[in-house]
Amino acid sequence: MTILVVGRSGQLGQSLLTALPRQYPDAVFWDRQALDLVQLETIAERLAGLKPQIIINASAYTAVDMAEQETELAYAINRDAVNALAGYCARNDAALIHVSTDYVFDGAADAPYLETAATNPMGVYGASKLAGEQAIAASGCRHLIIRTAWVFSPFGQNFLKTMLRLGGERDELNVVADQIGCPTFAGDLADAIVATLTTINAGTCPWGLYHYAGDAAVSWHEFAHEIFAQARSTGLPTPNTLNAIPSSNYPTPAPRPAWSVLDGGKFEAAFGQSGSNWRAGVSACLQALNQPTE
Repeated sequence: MTILVVGRSGQLGQSLLTALPRQYPDAVFWDRQALDLVQLETIAERLAGLKPQIIINASAYTAVDMAEQETELAYAINRDAVNALAGYCARNDAALIHVSTDYVFDGAADAPYLETAATNPMGVYGASKLAGEQAIAASGCRHLIIRTAWVFSPFGQNFLKTMLRLGGERDELNVVADQIGCPTFAGDLADAIVATLTTINAGTCPWGLYHYAGDAAVSWHEFAHEIFAQARSTGLPTPNTLNAIPSSNYPTPAPRPAWSVLDGGKFEAAFGQSGSNWRAGVSACLQALNQPTE
């Protein structure tokens, strides 16, 4: 069975690079040089050459604010390229595992979002990701769409690494406290995706749309507080003052959902994977980032 991971260089792709070969050592990982998703006309040919039976799409345009300006590029990667991947899978009886986002919702809810909740993205990023979901469903291919939220890891750029950097530079930080979500450790998300492969191989996969995110909801301010508490215990520099501020004090080009809590019960029932233990994930990140480089 040939498994292809698209998006090798991202947070999830690098986490899968650790998790997937433990059970599937022949898995293939492609970065942007191997498959440029912007070059839509090349996707089908490249896939036909490899003939993957399962594609894990860990790639995306994720620059939330820049998407407001780079609308065409966001849709090219998050919708059109996804449509091309799904089209290959539909024509060749392959399966697609695709990662989506909490940004398909407007954040107006007051209870964890189920997969059946109405979508209403507030910005280009969320709208382009929703369009990708819709393209997959319309293709008719066998698929798993897994929405997640607030992903962090030792890789790339993310909230945890930004906090650690700023914490080493500043004595006082302001962090938004009125946006609530479920931080998700990319290593846990990778393990959750690997767990779905068992059912795919067995021919018992319950295809469809799922949510997988952190096991406890917090604000960005509370998330930062936990990061610094753990960082402090390892001897890393942290700010003396961490102020809680409203979103209105930190305007961004793209609006953020005030409520990004995803209900992962359906995923756990189907695949036996509970939500990401994100506090343990913070510890794992700190350990990885503190490893001496050769």
